[in-house]
Amino acid sequence: MKPILIDLPEFIETERLVIRPCMPGDGIDVHKSIKRSLEDLKPWMAFANKVQTVEEVEEGVRESYAKYILRQDLRLHIYLKETDEFIGSTGLHSIDWKVRVFEIGYWCDSLHTNQGYITESTIALIKLAKDSLKANRIEIRVDTRNKKSRAIPVKLGFTLDGVLKNESLSADGETLRDMCIYSLT
Repeated sequence: MKPILIDLPEFIETERLVIRPCMPGDGIDVHKSIKRSLEDLKPWMAFANKVQTVEEVEEGVRESYAKYILRQDLRLHIYLKETDEFIGSTGLHSIDWKVRVFEIGYWCDSLHTNQGYITESTIALIKLAKDSLKANRIEIRVDTRNKKSRAIPVKLGFTLDGVLKNESLSADGETLRDMCIYSLT
């Protein structure tokens, strides 16, 4: 079956969260969240190192939505179930449909860190990848210096496959960084 024909749920519900595809119109909330969280995101996320307008963020959301429809990249937004407040982004990226390999990425609004939301959303994505998408491998790639982010795959039983030396540039594009690759098979 071609990936575009794969049906995905309209949303995923966990105990405290609703996780759904990014949608046109989400740019305002995403922009506010990024702006509020800049200092925490800058060391790890390239998008946080460039001041973006609401329109630029909305453009990125719409491009991600198009890729979602085509099943090229599955960007999802995370909302608190009780308040419908946007609190972060996650998704299945770097997809290889032939081998069924998916990489989970995530970031959280600074107002909502250290509350287990990213762990909770990652558990939901693992279930989606295994049950609905028949994943053979799920990866999480994390900068070796990002201790908070590295704790999530460890807590969820991923295996550290290795550390790739000088594998990427830092989020600001200035220095080479090492990348941990965790997997679940």
